Amino acid sequence: MSTFLPNSEPENVVEKEPERSPKMKDEKAILYVQTSDQPERQYSPLVLAQTAKAMDLNPKVYYVGQGLRVLKPGAAEKIKLGNFPTVREMIDKTLEMGIEIYVCEASKQMLGWEKVQLIPGVKIVGAATLNDLALEAGTTMWF
Repeated sequence: MSTFLPNSEPENVVEKEPERSPKMKDEKAILYVQTSDQPERQYSPLVLAQTAKAMDLNPKVYYVGQGLRVLKPGAAEKIKLGNFPTVREMIDKTLEMGIEIYVCEASKQMLGWEKVQLIPGVKIVGAATLNDLALEAGTTMWF
């Protein structure tokens, strides 16, 4: 769809972006965004997502930037702090509980990992998905 600007010549056409249909905000939805590959920052979003699910909330986890490094096969198995299980065990439990884990495709490309496989069960999605999830969630937490 084209729109002419006021007081402009017909050759000056501005293309409008298609409008996104607004979705209803889900007050029971919580989005946990993992941005870090630091071992001590891995547990919080997973523990909180599992707890939210047990509270009958709708949690989702999204990995972006350096956070993806933990999702490379073998990496999460090496992270174990205190009396907690390994991060891989936490990720597996999160997935088993039906909590979706999303991974930013642009971050994967940024790391040069176009051909790198990540742990099974995570969903590779476009960057716009993070914006959509944040807009739909009642609360968003960043780690």
